[in-house]
Amino acid sequence: MRHLYLVTHPEAQHHVDGVVGGWYDSELTPRGHQQAERIADVLASRIGARPVEIYSSDLRRTAQTAEHLAQRFGVDVHTDPRLRERTNGEADGRPQSWLDDRRIPLPESGDRLAHHDGPAGAETRLALVERLYPALDDILSSPAETQIVVSHGSATSYLILAWLGMPMTATDRGFFPLKAGSITTLRRNDTHHSNQVIALNETTHLHPVE
Repeated sequence: MRHLYLVTHPEAQHHVDGVVGGWYDSELTPRGHQQAERIADVLASRIGARPVEIYSSDLRRTAQTAEHLAQRFGVDVHTDPRLRERTNGEADGRPQSWLDDRRIPLPESGDRLAHHDGPAGAETRLALVERLYPALDDILSSPAETQIVVSHGSATSYLILAWLGMPMTATDRGFFPLKAGSITTLRRNDTHHSNQVIALNETTHLHPVE
C-alpha cells in the first residue's frame, strides 16, 4: 500500500502580519518552526524506518517546513513550484483588507473555475488545478510507498480532490478547509484498488505550541 502524507505549512509571518499569502514569500515564525518540529515528530513515529520521499512547494514557508522533515528522515527534498498556493497577483503581500475590498465574489453558478477574483495577475482556480494535478501525477509515478508532500492550504485541498480522482472540471464545488500545520493521511488500498482518506486536517500535534 502507498501512504501519502499531505502537510500544510505551519504558522508563517504573513499569518501574524495579517497580509495576503499566495506567492508572497514569507518565512515561518519561531512558533512555526516549533510546529514544524512537532509535525516531524508525528510523521517519524508513524513512518519509522521505512524509506520516504519528501516533496515541497518552493516558497520559503513550505521549504523550511520540508527541511525540518528532511533532517529528521535524512533525505533530500524534491522541490516543485507547481505545488505553490494560488497567487492573488498584486494582492500578495498586501493587507488582507486591501484584497477584501477589491475581491470579486465567486459566483454561485456558472464557470466558477475560470472566475477571476479581480487583482491583476491573480490565478484562476482552473490555473491552479491545471498545475497541481500533473504535479501529483508525477509524484505518484514514483514507486515509493511512503511520500510526504508539503504545500499550502488551498493547494493541498485540491491535491486531495486529485487523489480521489475528481475531474478537474468538477473541482469548482469541492473544498477542504485545512488549517496551517495540519496533516492529512491518504492511503492507496491495493486490495480494493481505492484511494482512501484515512485522516483529514489533523492538528492535535500543534496544541503544545499554540
